[in-house]
Amino acid sequence: MPSLTRVAAAERAALLTVESYGIELDLTGPAEHYRSTSTVRFRCATPGAGTFVEVRPLRLLGVRLNGVDLDPAALADNQYPLTGLAAENTLVVEAEMAYSNSGEGLHRFVDPADGETYLYAMSGLDNAQRIFACFDQPDLKAPVTLTVTAPEGWIVAGNGRLAAGPVSGRWTFAPTPPLATYLVTLVAGAYTVLRAAHDGIPLGLYCRRSLAGILDRDAEEILAVTRQCLDRLHGLFGVRYPFDKYDQAFVPEFNMGAMENPGLVTFRDDYLYRSAVTESERELRVTVIAHEMSHMWFGNLVTLRWWDDLWLNESFAEYFGTRLTAEATRFDGAWTTFTLRRKALGYAADQRPSTHPVAPTEVVDAAEAVSNLDGISYAKGASVLRQLVAWLGDDAFLAGLRGYFVAHRFGNATLADLLAALADGSGRDLTGWAEVWLRRPRPNTLRTEVRLRDDGCYAEVAVVQGAPPVQGVSLLQGASSVQSASPVQPVLRPHRIGVGLYDADPPGGGSALTLRERVEVDLDPAVDGGRTVLAALAGQPAARLLLPNDGDLTFAKVRLDPASVAAVPAALPVLANPLTRALLWAETLDAVTDGERPVADLVSLVVAALPAEREVVVVQDVLPRIRSLLDRYLEPELRPAALAQVAGACDRLLAAAPPGGSHQLAAVRGLVDTTVDAARLIGWLAGKDVPDGLAVDAELRWAVLRRLAVLGAVGEPEIAAEEADDGSASGAERAATCRAALSDGVAKERSWRLLVGETGLSNRLLEATAAGFWQPEQAELTESYVERFFAEMPVAASRRTPWVADRVAGLAYPRYAVAARTRDLAAALLARDDLPSGLRRVVVDADDDLRRALAARR
Repeated sequence: MPSLTRVAAAERAALLTVESYGIELDLTGPAEHYRSTSTVRFRCATPGAGTFVEVRPLRLLGVRLNGVDLDPAALADNQYPLTGLAAENTLVVEAEMAYSNSGEGLHRFVDPADGETYLYAMSGLDNAQRIFACFDQPDLKAPVTLTVTAPEGWIVAGNGRLAAGPVSGRWTFAPTPPLATYLVTLVAGAYTVLRAAHDGIPLGLYCRRSLAGILDRDAEEILAVTRQCLDRLHGLFGVRYPFDKYDQAFVPEFNMGAMENPGLVTFRDDYLYRSAVTESERELRVTVIAHEMSHMWFGNLVTLRWWDDLWLNESFAEYFGTRLTAEATRFDGAWTTFTLRRKALGYAADQRPSTHPVAPTEVVDAAEAVSNLDGISYAKGASVLRQLVAWLGDDAFLAGLRGYFVAHRFGNATLADLLAALADGSGRDLTGWAEVWLRRPRPNTLRTEVRLRDDGCYAEVAVVQGAPPVQGVSLLQGASSVQSASPVQPVLRPHRIGVGLYDADPPGGGSALTLRERVEVDLDPAVDGGRTVLAALAGQPAARLLLPNDGDLTFAKVRLDPASVAAVPAALPVLANPLTRALLWAETLDAVTDGERPVADLVSLVVAALPAEREVVVVQDVLPRIRSLLDRYLEPELRPAALAQVAGACDRLLAAAPPGGSHQLAAVRGLVDTTVDAARLIGWLAGKDVPDGLAVDAELRWAVLRRLAVLGAVGEPEIAAEEADDGSASGAERAATCRAALSDGVAKERSWRLLVGETGLSNRLLEATAAGFWQPEQAELTESYVERFFAEMPVAASRRTPWVADRVAGLAYPRYAVAARTRDLAAALLARDDLPSGLRRVVVDADDDLRRALAARR
């Protein structure tokens, strides 16, 4: 189906003003579809003109414009033409709409645990038309009145508060404030609900009945965070929560982390943890709650005009989600997590061929906007905002935002509107800042250059700003036509950073490393050409460790001077500040990823420092990234020894970890993922030699079983038995991953047919299968599937929605086939002119990752 273009949206916005949407849904019919009746009242600026309305029905039953019945057969693709419009118009569209299993539109799920049915609506970015007829673009906002007829005994909720019912299964909700169509939602089914209130705001928590016990257990923690974040946002913004209730629904098979629907936020119900989790994972849930709540102001109260300003939603929600978590909840180390986990996604995305500005000047259609939901729109944008706060000052920043909310309340805004508000709040012109930070892609690299005097004091210290050594441009060997970005040098930018000097305590080699001084520095390439001399350090004794971007206030890759690099292995175990340790781990991981340092250096660092790491998020985030680099950057014959060293480090961390705590669980997960000791893992499943305090619960059992499947130590009978014991939707997903991971040719073929065939599997089961298929230990077994990916995935992608197609293709890419032949196959595929844009982007970026891996091996 075609995606709405920016040009068509602008033309329609200039013509129409939407006054209201009335949506009536009848959910009492068969399992395949439901009935939708949409009543749209709108004004036309040019009577007699024409436009179109979007609707994606299973069957269009009737269209009536201003009392005149129109021919349903006029629907073309997902657009129905409307001609001869009056100044005031009423459009009524009746249709049968299909339920989905892709997490888009109205998703239908039957819980294997108890057979109960659950529905939820996902309208973003252009999926509202799968539920009701509408002008599906963000700048035609209007109040929404929802009425739902549902089976007796179901619970129904929407964006607005309940106004009447349920009477005979009919639920009527009050009109909402003006909403963008992508924010319209509902939940319906055998949900359980817990209700509360805070500061006059009704609160609700929803989940399916089989998870009710988990919700009961965690409700007070979730509600406490909700209250804390509401209070903090009221204080920061000076604008109260602008909707009449705040419900949070944990729904099955959700395709994103969460969605910020006003009055009814939807979350993937994986955030209701059924097994033991680390403090890092509990922090993640809090950050997601805070992120979605921030959207109530950024996106919902003030909505972007078009998708080129997606960052006005996501970058701000990412920034304030992390800030709220750090300032208003017990997880005061949230910025450490952001530094190590989230910014890594931003740096990776910003160096790939598909990189784009934080605020692109042109997003041609809604489909392109979906592909920009990446580490740039989220993490890079949030980091850029953190840099802006450091540059403007927090008071000026918040003053500008308050003016922005007042000026555009329940309306739409653009980058220019935001910059004007920030200029009013700060008295500074941000045009030049926005040009280099928001309109230009790719990161800077900040390198420290040090010259010492004979007495060991600094003769000169400089921070040099330049381009990353790896440009992220896909060469696509053998391609007749390179389908990727051309080399682009990143623009030099002004940065306000801290430079930290760390010394041994006590002097002369003590047992700790402490901050002697943090020097605040403004890097201004307009003044110094990109090389800033730190005059304040001249003559000072050289620090044991010199850290640029100390405090992590800017978005820039950093590289240490050689003496500081040499100091890192001994420094990491004795540095007290977890943010500093996170920065050092991030610097090392990034340097290895760029091929500037060998993987062996990273393995040595793991052995030296990881067993002493005190921050669980560092352990939990570093280990998978190390494993990924070992799997792709090392020659196959070198990998087992390196993996054994990492497993040994996990074992030492496990031995030192307090029983039953987060560190123990993180160490066990790392060990499971790296060990080849199948007998030990089988023993844990049987309850033998389990570490004291460790619960071998459902999720850990599945993790162990997956590793055993990779090692060839279990087969289908063991997976089937575990799935029968679990009996949950999560268990079905974990079983799919384990089956795909089996070291067995028949199992591989069966899983591959699910990935490329018309199987009817839900989005989550497809993703789970793709996640298990490729294993570095099974290179010979899966060799033939490398070519099959490039031959068969385009057809498979064409049968799926773009979101699901791209997710599955990304997970199913042969990422461990690190060979020139894989890149030749990618080049041949990219030379085709019929490739869907989403799949093209997946292949270009995955090929670029393989290019880096090949370079590292050389």
